[in-house]
Amino acid sequence: MNNRKAVRVHQILSFSNFFNTVRKATNNKKTKYIFFPGCALSSYSPDAVGKIIDYLEIKLNNEVGSILKCCGKPTLMIGEKEKFIERIESVKKEFDRVQAEIIIVSCQSCYDILSKNIRNQKILSLWELLPEIGIPEEKVGIGKDSDVVFNIHDSCTDRKDFSVQDGIRWVVNELGYKVEEDKEKKSQNRCCGFGRGVKKEKKGHILSYCAACAESMEYAGADSLHIVDLLFGEKYTKDKAEKRVPNLKNKWVNRYKTKLEMNKRKR
Repeated sequence: MNNRKAVRVHQILSFSNFFNTVRKATNNKKTKYIFFPGCALSSYSPDAVGKIIDYLEIKLNNEVGSILKCCGKPTLMIGEKEKFIERIESVKKEFDRVQAEIIIVSCQSCYDILSKNIRNQKILSLWELLPEIGIPEEKVGIGKDSDVVFNIHDSCTDRKDFSVQDGIRWVVNELGYKVEEDKEKKSQNRCCGFGRGVKKEKKGHILSYCAACAESMEYAGADSLHIVDLLFGEKYTKDKAEKRVPNLKNKWVNRYKTKLEMNKRKR
């Protein structure tokens, strides 16, 4: 299957009812916020998506719903603008239908697409929100005695979005993990080469906040983690290094599991 066909199949599935769900705030609360994990995080960790929802409900007065759907960026990337407009309109309708005011995203590609195309709601990155509401109390300082020194890889989508980059570093600092910064920071950070275009071998422990970046870094040979692995996992040490990026089949399995995670919170 060529790349364009693969993207088309991906998008058909990503906008299908089988992989989509909408959950309004529970207990008759207003759905002020919607958590929108997008394709990448839902493919990577259904458990993390569920824990993020639970934590946001605690911190945001239970006024949190969630929507599992794609933002449509892959459709736009292959030049099918009319189809993209149709798909982003379906996303807009879901946001409006639940009367959400703020959309919280964990994926910066989603942030980019929604910020440019959604007018009725404010788009907010989870990584900007956490410095305002804090991280889970039991995770504060969890990594202070870890033997791991992380290098943070910023996604190319965030080259000029310093508030997100700063938010990530605030989270890591609150967790207590040590960080060694690369020379290429802020607006000079390199693309991860997603699609396995990266050639340079990576060593050490690389921390990303983009699932695609995490996959690329692992493929290049690094011990690669997504920040949710630290935020909602146990204390991380060198002996826990492993391959953790799911294969293509398991990514789709995970997306369906994410749907189940969201649906079991409907009440």
